[in-house]
Amino acid sequence: MKTSPAGYRVAVVGASSLLGKELLNVLGERHFPFSRLVTFSDEEDEPELPILDLSDGPPTASLDENVTASELDFAFVAARYRHMPAFLDPGSSAQGPPPCFVIDLSGVAPAEEPRPPLRRSIVRVPFLDRSFPVRGTAEGADARAYVGARPATIVISTLLLRLGARFPLKRAVAHVFASASETGSHGIDELQKQTVNLLSFQKIPRKVFGGQLAFNLMSRPSGTSGGELLALENVLRQQLQEYLQGRVPVPALRLVQVPVFHSLAVSLFVETDPPAAPEKAGETLLGERIDLRRGAHDSPTPVEVAGSDEIQVDRVTADPDHPGGLWIWAVADNLRLAAGNAVEIAESLRGRM
Repeated sequence: MKTSPAGYRVAVVGASSLLGKELLNVLGERHFPFSRLVTFSDEEDEPELPILDLSDGPPTASLDENVTASELDFAFVAARYRHMPAFLDPGSSAQGPPPCFVIDLSGVAPAEEPRPPLRRSIVRVPFLDRSFPVRGTAEGADARAYVGARPATIVISTLLLRLGARFPLKRAVAHVFASASETGSHGIDELQKQTVNLLSFQKIPRKVFGGQLAFNLMSRPSGTSGGELLALENVLRQQLQEYLQGRVPVPALRLVQVPVFHSLAVSLFVETDPPAAPEKAGETLLGERIDLRRGAHDSPTPVEVAGSDEIQVDRVTADPDHPGGLWIWAVADNLRLAAGNAVEIAESLRGRM
């Protein structure tokens, strides 16, 4: 891998998606050293962004098809795509490992994949990996393809691993409240139009959610569309199984689509044996990325975490009818959390260049 002295050569597939835009923001804010930024968009109704070569003078644009894997160091996949760039084609590197690191944030469930799968990937959450190393990391030392964990996977894994490090966990149940932004800009647009149309007594669009989401909740899609909800739930189950690796109980999981534009909320029930005091459990959660509410402070809401890198957690409460039962409420900026985690994966790989 021939990295430019001026920085790394980076590609972002789906750069004009909501997650792609957030990823570009985080790359800039964290001063990720790149000399060339290649952006791809697969959304027909979203603008294409050019290739930016930052190594010499003002940025210049090039054509997407001129980019090959040998010209890249990192490739972020921020959205599902219909037309796979040549450098991501699994068949193009059949004779050996891919020449660039691939970090996939697209969250496509294996059973739902509309395109050829990426090479075998490893789910990573770098800030958690430092405290709770994943078994098999040594075997993956030469890996080139990684999965950026979904925001809900990051939140649930953080809470369970920190609790499980101090208290024996018997079982866990997680309700994930997904905002419209989990389905991308099309979901945001449809929720906005549904809200306006309902207030003006007009027909509402249902293409993305398969039914009425505005002023409503959905536990599963209705009709023949709206498969995004089931696909996302499948991805979360798979990622939690793979990342937790039996270190703590994998939670029973239910995903609920809520009429909120941005951010993510998780309601987590855990049962410990012997019972743990809520105050002690809350202290165990403290650490990197967790901001814990105390005392009489109001419960955190999805609105508050917009633009934040932190996971806001309400004070832990005991379930009065279940000894050892604890309730935890957590909220996070879903796009920010996913983008930040992906960039941290890339930062952790720089030493392997």
